[in-house]
Amino acid sequence: MRNSAMPWMSRLLGVWLGVLLVSGCGQSTSATEARDSLGSLLLATQAGARLAAGEEYSLAVRPDGTVWAAGRNSLGQLGDGTTRTRPAPVQVQGLSGVVAVAAGHAHSLAVRFDGTVWAWGYNSYGQLGDGTTSNRSTPVQVPGLSGVVSVATGRFHSLALRSDGTVWAWGSNASGQLGDGTTSDRTTPVQVTGLSAVESVAAGHAHSLVVRSDGTVWAWGSNFEGQLGDVTTGIHSVPVQVQGLSGAVSVAAGSAHSMAVRSDGTVWAWGANGRGQLGEGTWISHSVPVQVQGLSGVVAVAAGELHSLAVRSDGTAWAWGSNDRGILGDGTRTERTVPVQVQGLSGVVAVAAGRWHSLAVRSDDTLWAWGSNSEGQLGNGSMTNPTTPVQVQGLSGAVAVAAGLDHALAVRSDGTVWAWGSNAYGQLGEGSTGDHFVPVQVQGLSGAIAVAAGFAHSMAVRSDGTVWAWGLNTYGQLGDGTTGNHSVPVQVQGLSGVVAVAAGSSHSMAVRSDGTVWAWGLNAFGQLGDGTRSSRSLPVQVQGLSGVVAVTLGSMHSMAVRSDGTLRAWGFNSTGRLGDGTTLSRSLPVQVQGLSGVVSAAAGDAHSVAVRSDGTVWAWGLNASGQLGDGTMSTRRLPVQVQGLSGVVAVAAGFAHSLAVRSEGTLWGWGSNGYGELGNGTADTWSPLGQVAEMSAVAGIAGRDDYSMAVRSDGTVWAWGYASNGQLGIGLVLSVDTAIRSLLY
Repeated sequence: MRNSAMPWMSRLLGVWLGVLLVSGCGQSTSATEARDSLGSLLLATQAGARLAAGEEYSLAVRPDGTVWAAGRNSLGQLGDGTTRTRPAPVQVQGLSGVVAVAAGHAHSLAVRFDGTVWAWGYNSYGQLGDGTTSNRSTPVQVPGLSGVVSVATGRFHSLALRSDGTVWAWGSNASGQLGDGTTSDRTTPVQVTGLSAVESVAAGHAHSLVVRSDGTVWAWGSNFEGQLGDVTTGIHSVPVQVQGLSGAVSVAAGSAHSMAVRSDGTVWAWGANGRGQLGEGTWISHSVPVQVQGLSGVVAVAAGELHSLAVRSDGTAWAWGSNDRGILGDGTRTERTVPVQVQGLSGVVAVAAGRWHSLAVRSDDTLWAWGSNSEGQLGNGSMTNPTTPVQVQGLSGAVAVAAGLDHALAVRSDGTVWAWGSNAYGQLGEGSTGDHFVPVQVQGLSGAIAVAAGFAHSMAVRSDGTVWAWGLNTYGQLGDGTTGNHSVPVQVQGLSGVVAVAAGSSHSMAVRSDGTVWAWGLNAFGQLGDGTRSSRSLPVQVQGLSGVVAVTLGSMHSMAVRSDGTLRAWGFNSTGRLGDGTTLSRSLPVQVQGLSGVVSAAAGDAHSVAVRSDGTVWAWGLNASGQLGDGTMSTRRLPVQVQGLSGVVAVAAGFAHSLAVRSEGTLWGWGSNGYGELGNGTADTWSPLGQVAEMSAVAGIAGRDDYSMAVRSDGTVWAWGYASNGQLGIGLVLSVDTAIRSLLY
């Protein structure tokens, strides 16, 4: 997926100089201009080999020949001997004299000045080339390779170009991407069949490209999107010539699209184009090369999964394709089918494209980055996913909080409601659809006593017992009788005397003072509890329930605590999350088995948690991340006791993690922790029971997907974990849409 082109220079520079001296239009170019452009090409070639963008991490070779890395490290791809995510650069261990690097899905390669190749990271397909399938968190030498001048990495395969013009490959080969005429994986390098005089290599998700000394481009591997450029589809396990291209000097490969720079400075592209990544003005895929519009004088290109980058000889950088998370660097999140200039950058000599982020090196040898920073891959040292609690900015006097998928809510003691995070559907309730990374006041609400947040909708109960809702309303989850979104609160129809509300992914629920429960929104799995599977845009009564004191909703299931201490559940039950000993979904409430004296409960995505009056905590459902806290990772259809917890008064549940407040005000967590959602100072894939750092006097908690929040008794709100859309309310978002300085260099 990454372009690691480092052409064998003699022909390329000669051809380029000739083109500069006599342009294709017959106009002469001065010797000074020719030398300037030649210098740009040299810088682009050399600098381009010194940086690489992996799926959620980055590599850079510093001028002293050391390699530095930042970002995701769950499989050892940063090479620092650990599996800890690093938002600030760390040095790859044991490597010096490095001249080129490449980064794949989660494996990394480096070429040293002596022509040897070194590899580290993920290795399930043998992509490290060391004869094993064992992951490595520090570099190991790829055996049997010498005289290597450049490398390239696909998602799960690797390529090396030797100085004799041969290409060698190893790793995954299900689509023939190793080019050896088979589809067998290889844990050590094999020679690509029928290729010689190769000068540049690139690797996509499951396809490979090369440029030969005669300027032709050859490709092999997966071709279902036309990324091999030979007018066919299917796979090719040996190289085929890309049609209609001549004079090529370098290539780049994305997930399922390919690009080439010609000696005249034009860029040509082919393959998948669903996000405009071919840059020809449409979303139509092409199985033969088409010219990228409006670009000339290009000296380097790079291809991400769904976007493309180019450097011109004037030092400007250009981008096109998907713009999710700001990866085009033009200050917007708007998809582009033709190139737009990356803002605020000049003197650019090389670029690299990851899945969701982009990198650029300037002629002053500084490194710049933009796009997603979810794993710290921009290398700017910021705490993008705080793994210990950070105070939400600008909030005081809070009495309750709620966590949605990418947005959050708080009620202040004065009855106002405040919101922050993603706002694409108006879920922040301030009258627009613009995101906010610090709290803003929800319009027109006063006297609020409780709030709830779903996937992209929000609710509040007022002191007069009415319920108000705003945000996404596709399934009627706002309860106003329509399915239209609302960016300011509207009243839920037909409800009065409400004392509590809860929100699932796309359904909503309210408890009235008479102990009845009412529900509305999506009902595909019976999660409304009315005995049907019909969605409702107005509240309907949950059947067979009385004496309810609290409700909690998962993404597709619902639970209610009754005054007699029993717990009822209904809705989706694929993982046993209803706790009735089966995996049968229920459209009417059933009793959770074996529990009595329940005082509080919480529903996660696919698991459930409850507190009993004796202070013990019990859990059931999916347990793949240890979210049940019973010392195993076995799914449970009936409640099991969480080990090592006592004196608990309240619980919360996220996507795959759980939280509990003890009577003395300390906060504890267990389960999934890949984004630091347990607040214990680490970002391990999962963690056993442990205390949330520096949290005391906790009065309320909320958990959702990959982040957590707490209200302390002093009215401050604290948050930690995933900050993809500013949902932590600390003024931080995990994506930047214009370039920022990276510390990798």
